[in-house]
Amino acid sequence: MTSTDHKADLHRYLQSARDALLWKLEGLSEYDIRRPLTPTGTNLLGLVKHVASMELGYLGDTFGRPSGEPLPWLENGAEPNADMWVTADESREQIVGLYRRAWAHADATIDALALETTGRVPWWPEGSDEVTLHHAVVRVIADAQRHAGHADIVRELIDGAVGMDEGNDSMAPGGPAWWENYRNRLESAAQEAGKDA
Repeated sequence: MTSTDHKADLHRYLQSARDALLWKLEGLSEYDIRRPLTPTGTNLLGLVKHVASMELGYLGDTFGRPSGEPLPWLENGAEPNADMWVTADESREQIVGLYRRAWAHADATIDALALETTGRVPWWPEGSDEVTLHHAVVRVIADAQRHAGHADIVRELIDGAVGMDEGNDSMAPGGPAWWENYRNRLESAAQEAGKDA
């Protein structure tokens, strides 16, 4: 396998996560894409904002290729977790546009540099901050896929939509009655197991 093949393989997995995250926003109101559905505040548009920020950092700044995108939520003195939610003043279009620009910037870095190229992660401790492009791309893929999974669960809680994209839900076949019966079986099994604990 050539370096070009490796890059293409990595890019395919990265783009798959990117596309899944944006699909989770489709058809939802401004409220639904922003509302926190877990005790820690996980929300769809916040996940997109976070992953865009990570791409710009790991696949830009780390390799001396700053994007020039202002990311005030990551500056010194910003409130904790500011990259994980979207203010009322930040629009869906702004965050999605930022994410798409992050894709283009990250893709340009991947195209321009060899996978063995080393960079320095500015927010890691000095002496432990060196990373190869290959490692950085894998890290970004892992982060994006992890958050795409979070988005899948959040979207299911909003309106029941599941899967990687509209044409690929990767779910067992069955209608609402089948899923209700399935879930009830799982609940019964959990209750039964919990009696012995």
